[in-house]
Amino acid sequence: MMDNTEAPNPMGLGWFSRKSRLRRYARRLFMAAFLSFAALVGGFLWFANAVTSMQPPEGVKADAIVVLTGGYLRIEQALGLLRDGAGRRLLISGAHPSTTPSQIRRTTFASADLFKCCVDIGYDAIDTIGNANEINRWIHDHEYKSVLVVTNNYHMIRSLHELRRADPTTEFIPYPVVNADLTRRAWFAEPDTLRIMLFEYGKVVLAYARDVFGITRGTGLRTEDVAQTPPTRATP
Repeated sequence: MMDNTEAPNPMGLGWFSRKSRLRRYARRLFMAAFLSFAALVGGFLWFANAVTSMQPPEGVKADAIVVLTGGYLRIEQALGLLRDGAGRRLLISGAHPSTTPSQIRRTTFASADLFKCCVDIGYDAIDTIGNANEINRWIHDHEYKSVLVVTNNYHMIRSLHELRRADPTTEFIPYPVVNADLTRRAWFAEPDTLRIMLFEYGKVVLAYARDVFGITRGTGLRTEDVAQTPPTRATP
């Protein structure tokens, strides 16, 4: 008696198996992409909220003050803190090599005595990582334990991350410079403001990604050596 049952088609089963695996991979890829996108959006909302809610603390004091260059308003704010006794000494980090102490003093209307007494200028940093290394070197040269950090509010999160990475023992106290009250404006509808926030958030993501994945990075210094070129004492 003959068996009329058809033998299974291995080629057909293989095709369906491959198709099933491709579907599973596609679903996993889609889920991973969706979760990554959701994490990025959620991270940006956290970043935007942190930036817009930043306010400079009142009556704060530390051993010293550092300001990351990027605008004379930051330097003016830091010099005002120095003049009011919020710190004993000020480092202006990341100044352009062609910028003289006299130019900074005249532009910020600071007194010559204050500059001569208590201001140092660092010319070695070329980016935020370089700022952190330059500031770290200056802090340990003077044996400071607490430092006020002056920079724009949107730049503060990344600055603190790099500073604490370079020097986990020093207490860094944020003193954000707030150019405009973003809490009272629909800043997300302003293309220029939104672009700055997205650009700076992207840099924050990259900074944390470097740490997570152990990506090697440069010193951010013109000398490429964290032990060279100490900040210059300002003598206007």
